[in-house]
Amino acid sequence: MRTEPFSLRLSSPLATASGAIEAREGFLVRYDHRDETGIGEATPLPGWTESLADCERALDRAAEAEVSGGHTAAMLELAADTVPAARHGFATALLDADARADGVPLYRWFDADRRCESVPVNATVGDGDPTETADAVERAVDGGFDCCKLKVGARAVAADVDRVRAVRERVGADVTLRADANGAWSREQASEAFDALAEFGVAYVEQPLAADDLAGHADLRGGPVGVALDESLAHQRADTVLAADAADVLILKPMALGGPGNAHTLALRARERGIEPVVTTTIDGVVARLAALHVAAAVPDIGACGLATGDRLGGDLAPDPATVTDGEMTVPQTDGLGVDPAEVRQDA
Repeated sequence: MRTEPFSLRLSSPLATASGAIEAREGFLVRYDHRDETGIGEATPLPGWTESLADCERALDRAAEAEVSGGHTAAMLELAADTVPAARHGFATALLDADARADGVPLYRWFDADRRCESVPVNATVGDGDPTETADAVERAVDGGFDCCKLKVGARAVAADVDRVRAVRERVGADVTLRADANGAWSREQASEAFDALAEFGVAYVEQPLAADDLAGHADLRGGPVGVALDESLAHQRADTVLAADAADVLILKPMALGGPGNAHTLALRARERGIEPVVTTTIDGVVARLAALHVAAAVPDIGACGLATGDRLGGDLAPDPATVTDGEMTVPQTDGLGVDPAEVRQDA
């Protein structure tokens, strides 16, 4: 097991609850297994995963354990609930090597019977006034996207409703609209927003309430606008979230869940309970984006996912084999993740 640090500048700062992020820093993980070298990526994100320092320490412990105990011992050092990004890095490298050894793309390692050429993806539009927001969505639709997610919650509810109204009037009824409040609303504000957004056919609102308010989210369900949970999965056990019947949709970030395998398992568990999975990235490098893409490709009939995030980076770890055309991201059909570990460089 070998790790290499990297830093990728963002094309523009990423606003988070922990402050603005100008670069994504993490570690490439390489692991030799079954006569193949697998590649993984551990890219912590404040508020979602462990810190960069904790990620590095966890990977160091796992590397030491692997020397005497192999990959099983290494995985035991990487708990998904405390160091999910570190676990994601090693788990992805292990899965990449396994899929390469079996001669299949990673999504078919999860489900040998699956055949998937592409996955639908959404465009994400940030905060702006009604005209700016409608302009941005129109550009996305002209670029082939038929599903757009609007950031809401930074303004008064009425102002966000005006923005959604402007978008719907501009692009018509055929474009799927989603909203993401990032936990910004109170229960009263969320109720007001859901009532108003129903008029404009908003499919769901992502994380309308605080991450720990599962009861409040459960109360919002049942109307024409669905409830999607995102941050809740970073702060609560998945079993707790599922048991609360608090979501119509689960937003699954493999980096925050401890790896592609965990995300795939949770996607299938959600489906069994009638909850739709949506797979997204945490603004990662190409290795982790491909891992998330393969998770989505392994889920039958999955809806638009938040995977088209490569343009947020000013540079990347390797050329991206997955292209986006008409709102669909191509799924590599070569072995493993679809990127040659030898072509992945921390200084790319």
